[in-house]
Amino acid sequence: MKAESPRARVEDPQRLWISAQKLVFGGAAFFTSLAMAAEAVPADSSATDPLWMVGIKAFLVILGLLTAFAYMTLIERRLLARIQIRQGPNRVGPDGLFQPLADAIKSIFKEDLVVAKADKVIFIMAPMISVTFALLTFGLIPFGPKDAFFGYDPWVINLDVGILYVFAVSEMAIYGIFLAGWASNSKYSLLGSLRSSASLISYELALGISLVAPVVLVGSLNLQEIVNWQYENGWLILYMLPAFAIFLLTSMAEAARTPFDLPEAEQELVGGYNTEYSSIKWALFQMAEYIHLITAAALIPTLFLGGWRMPGFMEQIPVIGGLFALPYVWMFAKIALFLFFFIWVRGTLFRLRYDQLMLFSWGRLFPLALVWFMVAAFVMAYQLPIAILGWLSLLSMIAFSVYVILGAQAKPKSAPHMGAGD
Repeated sequence: MKAESPRARVEDPQRLWISAQKLVFGGAAFFTSLAMAAEAVPADSSATDPLWMVGIKAFLVILGLLTAFAYMTLIERRLLARIQIRQGPNRVGPDGLFQPLADAIKSIFKEDLVVAKADKVIFIMAPMISVTFALLTFGLIPFGPKDAFFGYDPWVINLDVGILYVFAVSEMAIYGIFLAGWASNSKYSLLGSLRSSASLISYELALGISLVAPVVLVGSLNLQEIVNWQYENGWLILYMLPAFAIFLLTSMAEAARTPFDLPEAEQELVGGYNTEYSSIKWALFQMAEYIHLITAAALIPTLFLGGWRMPGFMEQIPVIGGLFALPYVWMFAKIALFLFFFIWVRGTLFRLRYDQLMLFSWGRLFPLALVWFMVAAFVMAYQLPIAILGWLSLLSMIAFSVYVILGAQAKPKSAPHMGAGD
C-alpha cells in the first residue's frame, strides 16, 4: 500500500471553512429559536430570586452534577464488582476514593488524537454539544418548597412548560452523538450514531406518550405543580403505574444504558459512535451519559413519587412528619434509589439485539403507552373518579406478574436429533 504523504494529513482550508460555516449558522439558528421561545413564554410572576442568585444556583447545579458524575463512575464500578464477585477500584486513596480524580487526570493528559480525514470542527464540537445540553436539563427539578434554599427557591428556573423544556433540551444532546459518528469518517462510528438516532425516534414516542396521561390527570406541565398535586391526591405511581414503568424503561433507553446500549456495542461496532475519540473528548461523552442518567433518576421521583416530599402517610404522623420533613434528604434518597436500580440492571441483564430493541419499542411500549393514555383521557373526559385509574394500575400489575410467572416456567426440552455421524 502506498504510504500517506504528510501533505494528505494537512487540513483542507476550504473544507474547514465550510464546516465552520455550517456550525456557525446552525448555532445561530438554534439560539435564535431559543430566544424566540423565551419571549413567547410569559415570566413566572412568583419568581422572586434575583439574577445573581439564579447564577449561583446554576453554578452549584453544574458543580454538583460534575462531582456526581465523577463519583458515579466509582460507585458503579464498585457495585458492579460486588455483583460480579471481584474487588473493583481500591488502590488510589483510602478505599479507592481518589480514583475519579486519577481518572480525570489520566483523561486530560492522554494523547488527544484526531482522525486525519475527519471533519475536525464538528469532530471537536460534538462532545461539547452532548455535555452542554445534558447540563441544561437539571435546573427545572425542584428539591424543596419555595424559599427553602436559605430564603431562595431550591430550583434554578420555573417554567409552566417544564416537561416540554426537559424534552426539548435533553434530546438536543443526541445531536452530539450523531455528529460525532458522522464527523469521524468511520463506518463503525456512523453505524453507532445511526443506531442512536433510530433508538431515539423509537423510544422518544413511547416516553412522550407515557407522560401525556399524568399531564392530563394533573392538568399542568409545571414540575412543581405536579409535586404539589401528588401531595394533595397521592403519588402518581398509584394512578399511573403503567406510565411509570414505560417512563422508567424508556429513560434507560434514552441514556443508552444496558440493556439498551446498542450505540456502544463494542463487540459489533468496536465502540460505536465514540470509536475514534480519545482523551478528554471521550470523557465528555461519558460525562453526558452519566448526567442524563442522574437527570432521569431525579425526574422519575419528581413525576411519580412525590418529588422532595416524604410519603403522605408519614407526614400525617405528628412526630415523624415534623422531625423527618427534610426535603433535600428525601429527594437525594429517591435519586440514589433509582441510580442503584440502573446499576443493578447493568450488572444483571444482557444487551438486547437491534431487532429486539426495535420490536420492544414499537411492538410493546408504544402500544401500551397509547392505550393507557386513551384510558386516562376517557376517565378525565367523563369526569369519573380517579380511583378508577388506581384500580386499573393494580390490575395491570397483577396481569404483568402473572405473565412473568407463566413465562418463567421451565419448558420441556425436546430430545436432541441424533444423526448417523453422532
